[in-house]
Amino acid sequence: MSQPTTLTSQSGPASADRPGRERWIALTVLSAAFLMIVLDTTIVSVAMPSIQADLGLSQSGLAWVVNAYLIAFGGLLLLAGRLGDLLGRPRVFMAGLTVFLAASLLGGFAHNEQLLIAARFIQGIGGALSSAVILGMIVTLFPEPRERAKAIGVYAFVGSAGASIGLVLGGVLTDLLSWNWIFFVNLPIGLLTAVFALRVLRREEGVGLGRGADVPGALLIVAALMLGVYTIVETEKHGWGSAHTLGLGAISLALLVGFVLRESRAATPLVPLRIFRVPNVSAANAVQALMIAGMFGQQFIIALFLQRVLDFSPTEVGLAMLPMAVAIGVFSLNFTARLMARFGAKAILLAGLALIVGGLVVLSRVQADASYASDLMPAMIVMGIGAGLALPAITTLAMSGATETDSGVVSGLANTTQQVGAALGLAVLATFSGTRTETLVREGESAAVALTSGYQLAFGIAAGLAAAGLVLAALLVRSAAGDVVAENAPAGESDAVADAARSGEVVIADDAARSGEVVIADDAARSGEAVAADDAARSAEGRVGEARQIVHA
Repeated sequence: MSQPTTLTSQSGPASADRPGRERWIALTVLSAAFLMIVLDTTIVSVAMPSIQADLGLSQSGLAWVVNAYLIAFGGLLLLAGRLGDLLGRPRVFMAGLTVFLAASLLGGFAHNEQLLIAARFIQGIGGALSSAVILGMIVTLFPEPRERAKAIGVYAFVGSAGASIGLVLGGVLTDLLSWNWIFFVNLPIGLLTAVFALRVLRREEGVGLGRGADVPGALLIVAALMLGVYTIVETEKHGWGSAHTLGLGAISLALLVGFVLRESRAATPLVPLRIFRVPNVSAANAVQALMIAGMFGQQFIIALFLQRVLDFSPTEVGLAMLPMAVAIGVFSLNFTARLMARFGAKAILLAGLALIVGGLVVLSRVQADASYASDLMPAMIVMGIGAGLALPAITTLAMSGATETDSGVVSGLANTTQQVGAALGLAVLATFSGTRTETLVREGESAAVALTSGYQLAFGIAAGLAAAGLVLAALLVRSAAGDVVAENAPAGESDAVADAARSGEVVIADDAARSGEVVIADDAARSGEAVAADDAARSAEGRVGEARQIVHA
């Protein structure tokens, strides 16, 4: 017998009753804000040498210009997502945008190390508040699965291609103006986004702080995540087996365990643990962490290889990354949604991960005298195609069980796994690559050969991470909403199921299609109402579209 599952996307003031044009304008506004935040993660890296020379930063101080942002951003994403559910997602989005812009202004005028690091930490807070609720708003803005898939494709493209655009923009601004402009450029983008956001994002009250104002839980999860991110980003300095890494890692894990225990007993938990029982939430986030660890890390390693071995300038590095960004955009914006509607999100995810693994394996054999056009670009395009398929698919799967009342925290969880995966992947690849290079240099190898060997190892490790994600996805991820099983349905039901498959609006479990058993949605179960899958399948008056998502266990 099928277990109770989730009915999502009830038409409400924030979603289905909004005109289509207005919803797509809202998506454009959200995407602009997300692009600005994503750009900030890479645009700073290109300007680091100029910042160090101008402000006289030490090497550790320079590292903290990046780490301060990552710690605040990664540590607050989950809390920020839940605040969106409690206080209203547009309200939290606007608060985060305001904080981010104020910090950008402060960073642009920073005249010493301390002020710049403080500005970056505040930027991380603002970025977390805004970006944590963006995906949740997209899910509620687009309740129809086909439209939602297209919208998530835009979101995935902005998130992945924004990093490459940041490399180009950072090089151009630093070369033509000064490093200060990598912060000032956020102001016109952010102000325009804020103006349009006030016009198109409708007000949401949220469920209220009384439904999840768990202060001890908030302190535990923020401390656990911030300490965990700090521990990861400092591994290059202290090493993985050092007392510093192991000790702080153990404390972070203990805080996380304390958070889980607290949430399991709290009357109004900050993060309801039931979301981890929703199909695909745990599995999809684990796969996403492994995939992002490999993908984000390899972008960093490719940039280093181009700059330190092939002697590319910062601007040339950014331009060299564009073919992969274009491939991601072409597939995520034009093909992935249609392919998911036909073959299912899981099948597209597996295909995308296989392409990513293949591209990384090719890069793991790159030589010091490699040609960008023949040795790197083809593999990068293959990985771009893979990412264009996999990123929208994994996002769809991770959000497939989100409801109107918890889409913020599910979105925050997805963003948190992305950031932790990126930080972990970068730390692992940089550490092992650096160790291999140092060993070869001590043995008398040339700098180019030693660097290339280190980067080969890094690409191989990235391929292993992506391959682990592929295996995990094949074993644990289940088909998402919109994957309709029409086979074996009785003759009287097959037409209705086929219509549902074409519209991508409902998932009918095999056993429900055969026996017409009643599937109780989470919300319906609480109110004593039931959704009859058999009636929805047989009758046009049942309006299959109103069922939205019935996912079999």
